[in-house]
Amino acid sequence: GSRILTVGTTVEIERLASAGTRRIRLGGRTVVPGFDDAHDHVGFSGPQGITVAVDPSPTPDPPLTQVLDSLRAAAGRVKPGTWLSVTVGGQVFDSPRATRFVLDSVVPSHPIALWGWSGHGAVFNSAGLEAAGLLRAPDPVGGWQTRDPQGLPTGRIDEYALYGVQRRFALTRSDTALARLVRTWGEEGLQLGITSIQDMATGYDLATARTVVTGSGVRTRYRVMPFPQTDGPGGLLGDWRTNGSDSAIGPGIQMSGVKWVLDGTPIERLALMRQPYTDRPGWYGRANFSFDTLRVLLRDALTRAQQPLLHAVGDSSIALVIAAMRAEAPDSAWRRLRPRLEHADGMGRDQVAAIKALGIVVVQNPAHLAIPEVMNARWGPERLSRIDMMRSLVDSGVPLALGSDGPRAPGLNLMLATLHPNVPSEALTREQAVTAYTRGSAYAAFADTERGTIAPGMLADLAVLSQDVFAIRPDALPTTTSLLTLVGGRVLHDALPRAPRR
Repeated sequence: GSRILTVGTTVEIERLASAGTRRIRLGGRTVVPGFDDAHDHVGFSGPQGITVAVDPSPTPDPPLTQVLDSLRAAAGRVKPGTWLSVTVGGQVFDSPRATRFVLDSVVPSHPIALWGWSGHGAVFNSAGLEAAGLLRAPDPVGGWQTRDPQGLPTGRIDEYALYGVQRRFALTRSDTALARLVRTWGEEGLQLGITSIQDMATGYDLATARTVVTGSGVRTRYRVMPFPQTDGPGGLLGDWRTNGSDSAIGPGIQMSGVKWVLDGTPIERLALMRQPYTDRPGWYGRANFSFDTLRVLLRDALTRAQQPLLHAVGDSSIALVIAAMRAEAPDSAWRRLRPRLEHADGMGRDQVAAIKALGIVVVQNPAHLAIPEVMNARWGPERLSRIDMMRSLVDSGVPLALGSDGPRAPGLNLMLATLHPNVPSEALTREQAVTAYTRGSAYAAFADTERGTIAPGMLADLAVLSQDVFAIRPDALPTTTSLLTLVGGRVLHDALPRAPRR
């Protein structure tokens, strides 16, 4: 059926075969449990229109002058009213000229969105603010627009002001388009050996998520993790309370947990830190919610037996989480829920014991570990050497899971996790990294008794890899694919080389 009957040597297994048994000879290739992407984002996040590439900048951090030149040229090629989107980084966000007024002076007749590649901020021109319904909108709970001294929006939007816009854009797509994306996402994952996807459902409300994912025909295991939006001043939208405890909504499809973003990232200096940013003296970052609101969110998760999935990057945000959890319930009550810290890059070593006692799972994203220059600038080399923990968490017994939150290729993420460019001393071994990407991610989804290990009774979710990830050179890891992927014992992807017929 769908489960592993036994595990053993070739001789031991062949004794169980009958005349009708299918034999797949792997030629000594490496087999691992199917990769479980514990933090993925599936869905559309921007308006329908034109994505503008900034030439000659091949990086996601072009200077504003090049962005403006590229926008000016692109606007001349498309009709007025067409959305123009550009991916930008710190050079744009740090520029005082990155405002709607400067964008208006270059391209007045097209709505423009400059999307931060970190996913936590954007800059719109006036037409973009108008089209997105933001020009006269109040700030939502947990998000804000930057305003000039007269109270007028400058075009910069952050956190829940951004997420609400992204959701509205996503929901302008048809359910058919969204379902097609989910299906394609799953098929691409199978080719990489990903058998389980845990989707931070940024682009859906709950009703749409249920309709789209169940109707997509996705063949990987799929977990939808609700990402509620917030309302205007003083309230939270109703959909934050509509999801009960874990529920199966289709074959292999689960809807469970609730995600809240408590701070931003170091890229835009919004991760809330206990010490100021090295490259912005006196600035500590910013919390999205007050401590009292955080307690309400956690209390509701506890009451509803929902696993809280908390984006918390800065050590000050993590300190608030620890304090709020302990103000609401004893450690044992939280351990039953397996609360998750998504990212936790800035966690302090003095916080590890409390994280372990509360039963918190840390979900790390190897792509975050690949920008040492930026992290050195934000936090300084001395502070950086003490955070971005991975090896220390494993050694301390804190559950660790891996998710992409960026490039999905497991081989690339294994390379980054086992080199750890930010803090090499925190690099994982190959075995630790694969374990975190399989059993660790399953544990983070309450599925560790079902998947994540190759053992009798476990679901037969397996990937036969194109190369031995435990032995090859680090720089060869990113090219790893799956030659054979099974989900529940069914072959869903088969690229094994065939012996030539004679």
